[in-house]
Amino acid sequence: MTRVLNRIEAYYDAVPRSSARAEDFGPLTFFVREGADGWPFYARPTPGHDGGTTVEDVERVRARQRELGLPEAFEWVAETTPGLRAAVEASGIVVHEHPLMVLEGEPLAVPAPAGARVRTLAADDPNLAAAVAAPYAAFGATPGPGDARRVAARITAGLTVLAGGFDTASGEALAGGQAQPVGDVAEVVGVGTRPEARRRGLGLAVTAALVADARARGVGLVFLTASDADVERLYARLGFRTVATALIGEAPAP
Repeated sequence: MTRVLNRIEAYYDAVPRSSARAEDFGPLTFFVREGADGWPFYARPTPGHDGGTTVEDVERVRARQRELGLPEAFEWVAETTPGLRAAVEASGIVVHEHPLMVLEGEPLAVPAPAGARVRTLAADDPNLAAAVAAPYAAFGATPGPGDARRVAARITAGLTVLAGGFDTASGEALAGGQAQPVGDVAEVVGVGTRPEARRRGLGLAVTAALVADARARGVGLVFLTASDADVERLYARLGFRTVATALIGEAPAP
């Protein structure tokens, strides 16, 4: 399992670099978005850094994040950087635990969602914006004005795969999700179903479509982070298994 986690660590360091610049803070690396449409990235452990992380290290990064008007956010894997949590929490950051799940073989078969069709989308697909927006509705949010444009650009560059679930009668986008492939590793992110379309298997079907696309691209390791134990059980039905704990640290609300 150490080898799998090492591959995920290398992925976590590589994936932001396509749209962010890395700022070195010794044991921590802070990824700063490039351009107004860039994703507001996080700070995470620097690969290969010898020694631990102090509260002062965390505070230096937080000061830089505040200076740039970006979220004071940290992400890492508990099992690979076990000492970081104490320093992050001592600085006042709130840490949340999430199951980190991998799928190394083929996904288990899941029933096709009734009354819906799931497919991946090209950058010029007329339904792209609706598929990008569907997961936001799942979480009671709305996409930013540049989100669809950014996703389309990343699809063109081969950095993102977008899948959507569409009602077969109306064509409405009911669910969506993305995968971010880097080499032979890909993470499935942002899978969500509109509230009125839940419990139809759309989320699993979207995830299965993203996995199938990744496998066709030669990706050997697909992983994701489940939001909670219920979602963890859902993805286990597709063959994902929990191998570690992803930790997400955020500054407390004022």
